[in-house]
Amino acid sequence: MVNFTKHSIDDLVSVESVLSVRHWTNKLFSFYISRPSSFRFESGEFVMLGLLVDGKPLLRAYSIVSAPWDDELHFFSIKVPNGPLTSRLRLLKKGDKVLLGKKATGTLVLGSLTSGKTLYLFATGTGIAPFLSLIRNPVTYDNFENILLTQTCRSAAELEFGKIIVSKLETDPLVGEIANRHLIYDTSVTQDSHYTTGRITTRIASGALFDKNGLLPMNKKSDRAMICGSTNMLGEMSYLMKNFGLREGSLGRPAEFVIEKAFVS
Repeated sequence: MVNFTKHSIDDLVSVESVLSVRHWTNKLFSFYISRPSSFRFESGEFVMLGLLVDGKPLLRAYSIVSAPWDDELHFFSIKVPNGPLTSRLRLLKKGDKVLLGKKATGTLVLGSLTSGKTLYLFATGTGIAPFLSLIRNPVTYDNFENILLTQTCRSAAELEFGKIIVSKLETDPLVGEIANRHLIYDTSVTQDSHYTTGRITTRIASGALFDKNGLLPMNKKSDRAMICGSTNMLGEMSYLMKNFGLREGSLGRPAEFVIEKAFVS
């Protein structure tokens, strides 16, 4: 949670309108809000978002699903039981007001990686949000020959949000043609019936992920990765990446893989 003195609120956030809300499962929902004309961001970045509670802003980091040129801002959220913010956000309806930070930031941007051939985007749950912006950006395909987007969830229903957005790439006027040729979309579940099951870390360690998609194991010369998920997932994935010889980078020091730590509790 971020607390500000009252006089500083207007300097740090704007008040925006909720345009639509959709509940995907009893644990997941998404929503669109208005976008200020002055708000700028890069694909993969997050912004502070929240509500005014008892006269004080209650904010959390949310990755932006939208592409940088979209007129509206799209977000994907989990419903945390008794969560200070999400217990309120899940009740949003069209016309409600939310607070939006004035500056986007984050590690999951292309400038945090050195050049390579294949870009792996590893997500669990709502961690897919920043990657849904990146796969709509033509610059991503300019920087990499192949892109593998993975999402692992507990149930097949939790994959639906990402599947719908990925499916719309087929007719996307900017990246549709190139995405159809160079984007691989791989999903798996851990607690449900699905054509692919298993934790992403297990599938990487066993080689099953690479075998399924006709790829060689990762190597530091050609492969780059972005990772967004739970605390445990980030730790395990970091260990696996380093075992492949990849180094963790940042915007100030680009390297072979990056993780987003803003959502770690």
